[in-house]
Amino acid sequence: MNSTKENLQVLFEDNHIIIVNKRAGDITQGDKTGDKPLSDVVKEYVKDKYNKPGLVFIGTVHRLDRPTSGIVIFARTSKALERLNKMLREKTIKKTYWALVKNAPKATTDTLTNFLKKDTKKNKSFVYKKEIEGSKKAILHYNIIKKLENYFLIEIDLETGRHHQIRTQLSYIGSAIKGDLKYGFPRSNKDGSISLHARKIKFIHPVSKEEIAITAPTPKDIIWNACS
Repeated sequence: MNSTKENLQVLFEDNHIIIVNKRAGDITQGDKTGDKPLSDVVKEYVKDKYNKPGLVFIGTVHRLDRPTSGIVIFARTSKALERLNKMLREKTIKKTYWALVKNAPKATTDTLTNFLKKDTKKNKSFVYKKEIEGSKKAILHYNIIKKLENYFLIEIDLETGRHHQIRTQLSYIGSAIKGDLKYGFPRSNKDGSISLHARKIKFIHPVSKEEIAITAPTPKDIIWNACS
């Protein structure tokens, strides 16, 4: 499933940045699949909307896993990209995710601290209780915010941004995300997505210095609809 500029959901835009709501199944940047990336769709959108001749600059600030939906920030200028990258390194961009799980964690609210090591061949991360060679410390804070008929809605605040971090850490405590076969959920979602959504983002605009706070609507799905 590829996005087009016609179905692109833009949440915020100005001369420096553009924030979109990624659909599950879209890739943020080009990869070996050769599928059209969201970055190209955003370029087409900007080029058409503003009648820009020649090449359009769009810088990818961060990525979301392909089966995940939600907020992605792109930079429209190299200055904004450089500053946003610095903000990511300094952890001043606050990201909040929503996840649907079948098995609730034992604690209603908690902080998970583990060491994760990525296996590049398997494109999967593994949890270790203690630091080992090649591992990175991963910290997230979660809170169960709603009980549905068959699932629990968990809100997650990331302190670190590791490969598949939320998926790996929730799976490790027995709360694999709905649809996430790779990390232990027994059934896939019909559309190939996993029920993980980048819900909110808050940061200081890299140029105007105003606070930006964005919330992304959840996918149109009967279970997600029950969450809002």
